[in-house]
Amino acid sequence: MRVAAILNRDSGTLRTMDLDAFCAEAMAVFAEAGHELQCHVVSGSDVLATIERFSVDPDVDAMIAAGGDGTISSAAAIAHRTGKVLGVLPAGTMNLFARALGVPPDIRRALHAVAKGTVGQVDLAAANNQPFVHQFGVGIHARLVRIRNGMVYRSRVGKMLASLRAIAAAAINPPRFEVEFEDGSGRQKRMLSGIAVSNNPLDDGPVPVAQRLDTGRLGVYFAGTVTTGELISLVVDVLVGRWRANPQVTELESESLVLHFPKRKREVHAVIDGELIELERDVELTILPLALSVIFPAKDV
Repeated sequence: MRVAAILNRDSGTLRTMDLDAFCAEAMAVFAEAGHELQCHVVSGSDVLATIERFSVDPDVDAMIAAGGDGTISSAAAIAHRTGKVLGVLPAGTMNLFARALGVPPDIRRALHAVAKGTVGQVDLAAANNQPFVHQFGVGIHARLVRIRNGMVYRSRVGKMLASLRAIAAAAINPPRFEVEFEDGSGRQKRMLSGIAVSNNPLDDGPVPVAQRLDTGRLGVYFAGTVTTGELISLVVDVLVGRWRANPQVTELESESLVLHFPKRKREVHAVIDGELIELERDVELTILPLALSVIFPAKDV
């Protein structure tokens, strides 16, 4: 294959690497696997324009995006629209879609696994027609991201510490909101502190990711209204992989879900794959079965 690799130099892992040397290594690894790789290191502000350019280049068979979850999610949306194959290198803090694909967490090992990988199809999800690869969230998660974004950090570890500080800040006054939802079995109304909708149902790991990416189902998770202590308990349960047993959590699976927020306040946000967006009063969530062509990493590296 003829492959274009786009590296976001502002992503956590890549900030401290010799990217010229990494690109030379990447070209050699892909050449050994029988592919022709061109490597492009760009700033975060130029990533999407570069991905857009290669997504319509007839001389490129596949794109590889190296960055955090936000970069990968945007790259997936572009690849879905143009029909280009997408490969993923983990270079962010959580690398959730990469984990779900089975990409090794070490970026150099991931390079070899992707070079020897095979092309297949996985599901995408969408919120009001905006594709996402991992999760749409309202309430707790969106507040955590908003608080963390107001903090200063310069490394992957710094971002993780900022996330812990954001949890502590959010726990002082947990969000609480009313939602009406329709999943095909009737309309319901609830008071909640959080909603998470995932591209395929999540596993039970300490970092929950999709068990599979081809079930054609959304995972829908509700967190009931929580006190400060209950929110801290829920966060601990997520970190140790026992969140399903938390009494505040309920879940369902569906091919589609419509959310209505009758008392939505101005400047309230949702979060898609780690990036804040404005929360609309009505949100339609759908699964797009096998809509994205990806490189599945080889397992023998």
